Amino acid sequence: MTGTALGTIALAATEELESPARRAWRRLMKRKGAVAGLIVIAIFALLAISAPLILPYDPIATSWSLVRKAPSMQHWFGTDDLGRDVLARVVFGARASLLAGLISVGIALTIGVPLGLLAGYRGGFIDALIGRITDAMLACPFLILAIALAAFLGPSLGNAMIAIGISATPVFIRLTRGQVMAVKVEDYVEAARAMGNPRWRIALFHILPNIMPALLVQATLSIAAAIIAEAALSFLGLGQQPPLPSWGSMLNAAQRFLTNAPWMAIWPGLAIFLVVLSFNLIGDGLRDALDPKAR
Repeated sequence: MTGTALGTIALAATEELESPARRAWRRLMKRKGAVAGLIVIAIFALLAISAPLILPYDPIATSWSLVRKAPSMQHWFGTDDLGRDVLARVVFGARASLLAGLISVGIALTIGVPLGLLAGYRGGFIDALIGRITDAMLACPFLILAIALAAFLGPSLGNAMIAIGISATPVFIRLTRGQVMAVKVEDYVEAARAMGNPRWRIALFHILPNIMPALLVQATLSIAAAIIAEAALSFLGLGQQPPLPSWGSMLNAAQRFLTNAPWMAIWPGLAIFLVVLSFNLIGDGLRDALDPKAR
């Protein structure tokens, strides 16, 4: 037996002895794109958390003597149309965007996973009812539905999170239902049923843990979509309200000064691009890392 074959067998044996979480983490760390995404998200998160400690400027303090000043040593990203430091507003705006992404997806998971689990496991009339409601919500584009809900609830960051979370719920219902229907016919589920386990225990302790990888990947990708949706709602005046900073509202203010002060749009736009790209890279890496067939 060759050395390469022995090495392959040893690697396979090592993977079998590892816990699923440790094995997934090790595989994730081998994907450069996912690692880069994790680093970028970690940097933005640290900046957002420590912003009051590291930034010398107040993001809402105006100065008529500093209106639309180009980037300099004093203001690295320049100033906006009201003389506010753009760097401070971008960093503080990361709080709103990251919070909106996490909380919105948390709302979607909280509502969508139980409904999808119920529909997929019970079937029958319950499945048909939940399925028709899901189909009706999916018939409306995600962003249009979020805008309509946000306009109905009123302009604020909290209402924008709720609107985005509800709009993202049908995706998790559909995904959870499909995964449950595929898993509930597996031998270990049949064995648990034969041993007399109640339905709720089978659903929570035998089915749900085995569909979590797919839900985790979808949640990561949905965070990126939620950040874009929050920026769009803020751009339209339905999200974070001025003078509090938000990347979407910063782009809305910058659209009138693209020729004279392009830095007002470049930095918040670049921040949205980097964060959304990073979450997508992490999602792609998780999809590969959590694949049980991957080696």
